This record gives sequence, structure tokens and C-alpha cells, in this order.
Amino acid sequence: MILPVIFFITGFCVSQNIDFNNIDRYLNNAELDSAEIELKKIKPLEKTVFEKGLYTYYNGIYLKRKDQHHLSYKELLKSITFFEQIDSLKFVADTNYEIYDLLTHQSNLDIDSHPYLDEYFNYAKSTKEPLRMARAYSKIAGIHSNKNDFKNTFLYYRRTIDELNKIKDTLRVALIEMNIGTSYYSIKKDSDSALLFYKKSMKVFQKLNLDQFISINYNNQAKAYELAENHEKAIELYKKTSNYDLNDFDLKTRAIYYNNQLNAYKEIDDFKNAFLSAERLLAINDSINDTRQNIEISKIKEQYDNEKLRADNLEIESKRKQNRNLLIGSLAFILFGGITVFLLYKNTRKKQKLAEQEKALETQKLATVLKEQELMSIDAMIEGQEKERQRIANDLHDDLGGLMATVKLHFDALKDKQTPELYDKTTNLLDEAYLKIRSIAHAKNSGMIAKQGLLKAIKNMADKISVSNKISINVLDHGLEDRLENSLELTIFRIIQELIANIIKHAEATEAMIHLTNHKDTLNIMVEDNGKGLNTNQITTRNKGMGISSIDKRVEHLEGTMTIESELDKGTTIIIDIPI
Repeated sequence: MILPVIFFITGFCVSQNIDFNNIDRYLNNAELDSAEIELKKIKPLEKTVFEKGLYTYYNGIYLKRKDQHHLSYKELLKSITFFEQIDSLKFVADTNYEIYDLLTHQSNLDIDSHPYLDEYFNYAKSTKEPLRMARAYSKIAGIHSNKNDFKNTFLYYRRTIDELNKIKDTLRVALIEMNIGTSYYSIKKDSDSALLFYKKSMKVFQKLNLDQFISINYNNQAKAYELAENHEKAIELYKKTSNYDLNDFDLKTRAIYYNNQLNAYKEIDDFKNAFLSAERLLAINDSINDTRQNIEISKIKEQYDNEKLRADNLEIESKRKQNRNLLIGSLAFILFGGITVFLLYKNTRKKQKLAEQEKALETQKLATVLKEQELMSIDAMIEGQEKERQRIANDLHDDLGGLMATVKLHFDALKDKQTPELYDKTTNLLDEAYLKIRSIAHAKNSGMIAKQGLLKAIKNMADKISVSNKISINVLDHGLEDRLENSLELTIFRIIQELIANIIKHAEATEAMIHLTNHKDTLNIMVEDNGKGLNTNQITTRNKGMGISSIDKRVEHLEGTMTIESELDKGTTIIIDIPI
């Protein structure tokens, strides 16, 4: 078996008590005998709840490294109980991590370990601390590795390395790189890539003189050489694994070594050494007795769950009685005070209602006056513009047009008395001037709209805007064969002009569409764009914004209706119906 390694020094936040600091240091340095001596010095019953939590936590770590996993599990569960009493999410999360690590090293254990990792991962995400995130990502990678999912295994190991690089932790990066090598070996069956990562991480372990990781690395390299069918090299490396001390899971790790050596010797028909490896493996397995430990862990888990359930039930019952007493007192208070409050409220409500009615009447009167003033202002503006255009057109047509026609007749009478060539040039100039005057005269009432009609004016406007702006505007019409009343055409043109201006200024659109449909006695106008859209909930009668207010007034003046439909990032549609 090849060994993934997820080893993170405890680094647990300890109290200022020197006993716990010493224990933490001894455990990190794998000085288990010294850690045991310090633990025996402590009298847990004389400690605070927090210190009891620390004691059971470190005792659980100590027992785990002594391969007494069922006892370790019991202690770690106790530490969670203590830390929960003081609402210490951080210490509960770190203990959950240790429990998950312990349970995943047990073979054939029928206990779901994932909730412990989930609790830890949720806390790590809330703090965004790189080391905690790295620990969580490495465990998730291990889960995907057990499923032979190389893609996600590699993904989460890369995320682990990214977090570790933030704190420049080269040791832990080397550990994860060794695990990546293991993924190449166990999932991809790629011995070359596996050896590349193993040898890269080995340099770090040897530089730091980390015996346990050097030993595990040799074991993993041996398995990779076996995959490449280089059994002699594999056996050479297996022998090296025995030259180093192990800190965590000593017996189980050595059991894996002996099992691997047994298989390697069998491959080269060295049955003598295979037999020796089998004897050593059997002795260790008898010592470990995973089955017994699994049974004990399951019993402890069941006992813990039952005790937690009883505690929860007692707490629920206590709260229920407390809530019942509070409810009775509250109902009496509410009943006594409710009548008084109701009477006060009823009287106040009457006064408030009368005041609101008076205020509503004043607001309605003011709104009516303002609306009439706005409509009168619009009417006066349109009427003034039309009268001015009418006056200019009439003056040009009746005065200057008639004068130029008379001059042309005089030149006709002098034709025989003048040089024909000069006469022709003069006549052409007069004809050109006359045509220009007629063109201006035909623009009476509303300029281009009066001459070309509403539809033609809108299409011309769309063509000009499409050329000069980064937007394409198309015009579709149906049933507009007949002209409308001049002032109505002008107002509609101004409405569409304002809508297009809004699209250019605010919508960031690349396309717009203008639909004009004459349906019986109603003209339907629909302007669409593919812009960024707007929040229609923010468009109110008091705060329309973006030119909507002036358009609304024009539509209201024509006794029409306007509807705005929009969705963010999907454009806006404005629909206007005007009776004609």
C-alpha cells in the first residue's frame, strides 16, 4: 500500500498555563514519553472548563499517536463537550479535524466521518485562514483520491498548495507534493510522474531531517518502482524505511511497510524474506487489533450520542417550562395592557385618519393644478412652434415665391433681345432658386414631418443616428398609409426622439427597434433595445428619471398610456398606446 500523508503540527491555541505549552511542544516533537509525564501532572478536576477542554484534547492526541484510537476518540469527544460549553467555535473546529483524521485511519469502521470534516471546513471558510483552509482542502482531496477521481484530487491539492504558499510553508507544500505523487501512482498508474513528485519532496524532508516523512517517502518510491517492475530497487528502498523513527500511527504504518515488503519478496521468489515479513506483519496486526478498536469506538460514539440526546431533551424540557411561565405572565400583561392600548389606538387612529384625509385632499388639489399647468405649457409650446413654422412658410411662399416667379416672366420677355447663352445661365439660376423656395414652403406646419410624414421622418432620424452612433436602429410599420393630424404627428415624433435619446445616453445598447402599428382608432408605439435594462420598481410617479417624466406628460396629454418592461442585462421595452 502506498501512503498519503496529511500531517499538520497541532499548533493548537493553548492557554497560558505552562503545562499545556510543554505538552504541545512535546507532541509536536514526537516526545511521547515526556508528553505523558506532563499530562499525568495535571489534575483535570481542578481546572476551568476551558482547561479541561485543552487537557482532554491533548490527551486525545497523545493516545492517537500511541495507536489507542478508541481511547483517543473518547477523549476528543469530551473536549468538544467542554469547548461547546464556552461557545468556542475555533477549538470545536480544530477538535473536529482531529476526530476526522483519527476515524479515517481506521479500517472498516462503520461511522460517518464526513460531518466532522464539514464542521471544520465551514469554520475554516468563515475565517479564511490559509492554514485551516489548507488542512480542509487536503482532506477533501483525500476523499476524491479514495474515489479514484484524479481531476478533483489534483484540483484540491493545488488549492492546498495555493493556501500554504500564502504563509510560505515549504514543509507542508512538500507533504502535499508527495500526496500528488501518490495520486499519480494509485489513480493514473503513472510511475514516472509519481517518482518526480516523491523525489522533489524528499529533498525538503532530508534538509529538515524529518525521519517519519523520509521513511514514508522511501516506501512510496518503492511502490512506484514496483509499478515500473523494478523489484530490486523497490526492495532496496523498503529496507531503508526501517532506519527511521515514526511519530504518528507507528504500528499501522509499519504494518503497511511489512505488507509491501512481503509482496515485493514474493515477486522475486525470495520466500525466506517474504516469510519474515509476514511474521512481523502478523505480530503488528495482533497488537493493533483494529476490529476491537472499531467496536470500542462504535460503543463510545453510541454512548456519546445518547448522552447528548438526553442533555438536549433536558434542555428542551427546561426551556419549555420556562417558556410556559413566560407565556402565562405575558398573556396576563398583554390582556391588561391590550385594552388600554386598543382604546388609545382607536382614538389616535380616528384623529390620524381625519388628518390623512385632509392631507390627501390638499395633495390631490395641488397635483391637479400642477398637471393642468404642465399640460397648458406643452400645448402652448407646440402651438407656438407650429404657428411660427406656418408664418415662415406662408411668407416664403406668398411673398418671395411670387416675386421670383414675376422676375422669371420678365426674363422670358427679354429672351429675343439678349444673348441666348447668358439667358440660359440666368434662367437656370432662377429655376434653382425657385425650387429651393418651394422646398422650404412645402415644409410649413412642422418642417420635415409636414412634407414627408411621420413615418418618413422617423426612418430618416433612425438612419442618421445609426450612421453617427454605435447602434443599429430599425423601423417597422403596419397600417400607417394615411397621414395623421400635424400636431399629433409632431408630438409622436418628439416622443420617439426622446426615447431613442434615452437609449443612446443610458442603455449601452447596440440594437434598437421602433414598431409603429395603426390598429383601428389606436396608434401603438413599441421601442425595444438590447441594453443593460433598468429596475422598473424604482420608476415611480415622483421619480421617473432618464427623460421618462417628459415622455409620460406628452403621452398623458394625448390621453394615451405607457408601459415599461425591463430586465437587467436583457434590455428594455416601452409600449405606448395613443387614441387617434
